Amino acid sequence: MRRVVLPYLGVAVILVFCLAPFYWMVVSAFRRPSDQFDSGPWPSPWSTENLEAVFAPGNEFGRALVNSLLVAGATTVLTLLIGVFTAYTLARLDFRGKNVVLGVVIATSMFPGISQVVPLLKLFIEIDWINTYQAMVVPSLGFALPLAVWNLTVFFRQLPFELEQAAMIDGCSRGQAFRKIIIPLAAPGVFTTAIIVFIMAWNEFIIAFSMVNEKEMQTATVAIAKFTGVSGFDQPFGTQMAAAVVVTVPLVVMVLIFQRRIVAGLTAGGVK
Repeated sequence: MRRVVLPYLGVAVILVFCLAPFYWMVVSAFRRPSDQFDSGPWPSPWSTENLEAVFAPGNEFGRALVNSLLVAGATTVLTLLIGVFTAYTLARLDFRGKNVVLGVVIATSMFPGISQVVPLLKLFIEIDWINTYQAMVVPSLGFALPLAVWNLTVFFRQLPFELEQAAMIDGCSRGQAFRKIIIPLAAPGVFTTAIIVFIMAWNEFIIAFSMVNEKEMQTATVAIAKFTGVSGFDQPFGTQMAAAVVVTVPLVVMVLIFQRRIVAGLTAGGVK
C-alpha cells in the first residue's frame, strides 16, 4: 500500500509547493485594492479593478509586453542560429581543444548576471546603446547561448554518425546532410531549447532594468517593478500581482500546449 500511495503523495506535495505561490498571485490579483491584506483562500468579492489598473493609460503596460515579446523573440532566434551551428561543430567535428571550448562555454553561464551589469553599462554608454533593444538582446544572448549550446551539443551527440555518412554516400555534402538529415531529426531538441531560451529572455530583469530608463522602452518585468500606487508612495501589491498574472499566463499556456514536444525534445535520442 505504501509503495502505491507514497509516490502520489510526493507528487502532490511537489505540485502544492510549486503552484501555491502562483495560486496566491491569482487570488491577490482578483481582490479589491482595499482587500489586499485579507488572508482568505479566495477573493471575496471578486474584482477586476487590479487588472483594469494594469492597463491604465499611464502605465503603458501594453507597450511593455510588446517590448518583452520583441526582446525575447530576437534573443531566441539569434540564440538558435548561433547555437545550432556551434553545437553541431562541437558534437560532430574533431579538433584540438574541443572539450576545453565546451567547458568554457558552460563555465560562462556560472557568472552571476549582476556582476556583468557595470562593465556592460559602461560599454553601452560609450557606444550609445542605452535605451535600445540591442542593449537588452545582446546580454540576454550571452546568458542564453551557453545553455543552448550545451543542450544541443548533447542532443547532436546522440544522433548516429551513420546518418550523415549514408547521406554523403548518396551524394550530399556535409552541409546538405546537416540541413536535410540532421536538422529535421534534431527538431524536437531545437524546439525545446527555443522554449527554454524564450522563457529565460521573457523573465529577464537585471539587464533590462539597468540598460533602459525610458518608459516606452522598458520590458514587462521592469514595468511591474516600477508600478506606483495611488499616491506614488504606497505599494501597489494588487496591481503588481495582476500584472504578474498577465505576464505568466502566456508562458503557462505555451508550455501546456507544447508539453509533448518539450518531453520529446528532452527524451529523444539516436533511436529516433
